[in-house]
Amino acid sequence: MKTNESFWFRIIIILSMVIVSAVAFLIFGPRPERIEGSLDVSALPLLNAVLNGISSVLLVVAFIFIRQKKIDLHRRTMLTAFGISAMFLVSYVTYHWYMRGPKLYEGEWTTLYYVILLTHIPLAVVILPMAMVTLNRGWSGLIEKHKRIARITLPIWLYVSVTGVLIYLMLY
Repeated sequence: MKTNESFWFRIIIILSMVIVSAVAFLIFGPRPERIEGSLDVSALPLLNAVLNGISSVLLVVAFIFIRQKKIDLHRRTMLTAFGISAMFLVSYVTYHWYMRGPKLYEGEWTTLYYVILLTHIPLAVVILPMAMVTLNRGWSGLIEKHKRIARITLPIWLYVSVTGVLIYLMLY
């Protein structure tokens, strides 16, 4: 790993740890009195599902673009997918800050729901640094390294996005 690459890798890991810790704290940590319910966030789960759906479509489209060697379109589409995923993260945290606790699943497919949820959560945590490393390597022109990690990042990112939509559909 070159010096510049290792610098950015460290930044990505630190940033990922800060973001994951902040998300966990904002969801599970103490809140100021009367914050819960002080903002109507009832539309955010649907918005989150829509953002995840858009991200899923963009990831597939970006994959098609790169297979067609349309590198500029691939790059733009991936940056858009990353931006949409960042918007999802802000919306997700906002929802959980103002709404205490997760919504409980009340359907008939409990085992399926928990299998999806318990694979979705850890993969959602690891996809953040993986996506940033993948984007950084592509942006920096480290194409062979970008390709190697992208082959792992894409299916995980797609799984997290699609299962995010499935979780919404199962809960609501």
